[in-house]
Amino acid sequence: MSSDIELVRGSGNGFRDLGLPNADLEQARALLAAKIIAVLDENRLGVQAAAERTGVAASEFSRIRNVKLDRFTIDRMIMILGKLGQDVEVSISVRPRAQAA
Repeated sequence: MSSDIELVRGSGNGFRDLGLPNADLEQARALLAAKIIAVLDENRLGVQAAAERTGVAASEFSRIRNVKLDRFTIDRMIMILGKLGQDVEVSISVRPRAQAA
């Protein structure tokens, strides 16, 4: 039985691999959303309890849980993590992209 599966190594950013615009921004928002969801889960906080604890609307937490992130800026997501008792450290590196072969 022959298999014609090609293995392709990703860039580490699925949004870039799919050719989506603003891939780096989308990746950053997705990582921050994943961390917010993890903190909510670790603390067993539903959206209403998270809203009461942080002063951020429950609907905002629902959007994050449903990965509807287009309304969120990175700084807003960092602020939400801060209100959830998290310290956020940001590291940025800039380099030319590798050209596809």
